[in-house]
Amino acid sequence: MKTPSFFQRSELTATLWAFRREFAVATIFSMVVNILMLTPTVYMLQLFDRVMLSQNELTLVALTLVMLFLFAVMSFAEWSRSRLLVRAGVRLDQQLNSRVFNASFEAYLNQLEHNPAQSFSDLTNVRQFLTGNGLFAFMDAPWIPIYMVVMYLLHPMLGALALVFAALMIGVAFLGHRLTYLPIEQTTEAGVQVNTYVHSKLRNAEVVESLGMLGDLRRRWLARHQHHLSLNSKAQDMGHRIQALSKFLRYSQQSLALGAGALLVIDGELSVGAMIAANVLMTRALQPIDLMVSNWKSFLSARTAFVRLEALLAKHPERDAGVIHPTPQGHVRIENLTATAPGRESPILKGLTADFPAGEVVAVVGPSGSGKSTLARALVGIWPHAEGQVSIDGEPIQSWDRDELGPHLGYLPQDIELFDGTIAENIARFGPIDPDKVIQAAERAGVHDMILHFPRGYDTSMGEAGSLLSGGQRQRIGLARAMYGDPSVIVLDEPNSNLDDVGEAALVKAVQDLKSQGKTVFLITHRTNIVGVADRILVLRDGTIQLYGTRQEVIAASQPKAPPGSQKPADGQGAPALQPN
Repeated sequence: MKTPSFFQRSELTATLWAFRREFAVATIFSMVVNILMLTPTVYMLQLFDRVMLSQNELTLVALTLVMLFLFAVMSFAEWSRSRLLVRAGVRLDQQLNSRVFNASFEAYLNQLEHNPAQSFSDLTNVRQFLTGNGLFAFMDAPWIPIYMVVMYLLHPMLGALALVFAALMIGVAFLGHRLTYLPIEQTTEAGVQVNTYVHSKLRNAEVVESLGMLGDLRRRWLARHQHHLSLNSKAQDMGHRIQALSKFLRYSQQSLALGAGALLVIDGELSVGAMIAANVLMTRALQPIDLMVSNWKSFLSARTAFVRLEALLAKHPERDAGVIHPTPQGHVRIENLTATAPGRESPILKGLTADFPAGEVVAVVGPSGSGKSTLARALVGIWPHAEGQVSIDGEPIQSWDRDELGPHLGYLPQDIELFDGTIAENIARFGPIDPDKVIQAAERAGVHDMILHFPRGYDTSMGEAGSLLSGGQRQRIGLARAMYGDPSVIVLDEPNSNLDDVGEAALVKAVQDLKSQGKTVFLITHRTNIVGVADRILVLRDGTIQLYGTRQEVIAASQPKAPPGSQKPADGQGAPALQPN
């Protein structure tokens, strides 16, 4: 019988449920701590009502030794509880950090409005709450009624007084939740937006500085920042009011408990020892409530973080391992491939179907906005809003495990991003470095000699060399990374956009070398002088295939018909006609 959906746990809840044994043991330690918290009360009662009357020093020593032993046990239980939860928090982080990393990466890859740093901050927030005082307050809260009963046994009036103050402090906690929940949510969201805005502008600092945009962007940032400060001020003001009210109740409780006890002593209904013990006991009884009030903000933040993490993991479940495939030969086929984008009415790619035999070079040309880069991303399986099918050797690309498929794919995007690490690590895709393969890829891309001119050669950190590299050099290192390890399918998006004649000659030579080894190469380009190395040409216009076939067929079809008697252009000389106007 299928379990009803309302009994099904989310992935995050199920992970926390796996730690139920640790939480149960921590609850047992909390029970020991709370029982032994009665030690001061019992000690005071015995001290004032027995020792002071009997004047027996031996009884005093025995009671004191028992009290010290119980305090030692209580301290050990508190330490064990904290140590247990801290270690559970570390294990929780170890179990979730990879999942959160992968889910954040997929959310960012799918072009969602997602800040990966926020996800790890949420994980830290949840972990810290589960190992901090806030959780201890919730574990100690069930013992409040027991303390109330003990107070009532001392005297019904004291029990009623404790019940009144408990109700008042719970009311303050509830009021604090109602009044601070929404402001804290708004403040947190505004803070995330401000940080995201700043980081996005810092990534383009050179453009901002060169075009004199700093002042205008600062004014926009300042408006967001002031809005965040205003929300934060309102949230803090409300929180401080709740804390002030809570302190008033706590101080009043301590004094009124003594006053009530003194009144009962005067009336002969309570001993002096019971009066002092009752004051200590009432303070202890209300301490979990006071602790919950003071940690309410952290509780709300942890709950919000939990909800965000739960939604993130639900939207991006763990990928299946996928089927193990043999090394692909490079036969690529697209069937009814349609690509869309959020906020766009018409699709970018409109039902493309084409077959690309293995071992051939395919040039993809067309005017700007025709969908060439979108096709490049769809071919390597990273366009998030695609329908239809892209298959490699007859297997849908979605059936491949990305870690398995990655070494067989080469991809050079238009925007080259080199990561923090050495040049060799970047070329080797941060996997195990094979020096021969790294050098082979660099030589193909024509950057081997350039790299050797750096003081540390291939061990040069990109943090040091990144500012020294031109756009063409960065593109050629990216090209070396795409060709590393002899992938079967290589997709190059505008690979010659930043290259000079020497770099373009190296690119042509590299493509010819890949072709001789039977690799399938896709060249997305505007510059038709590289089309001469292509076996096939695909012409895109407005998201549809206008022409597709062998280079000779497409060039012939794209040429205007010559008047009778005029000279026919030689093979390959018609390539410039493919260049968009």
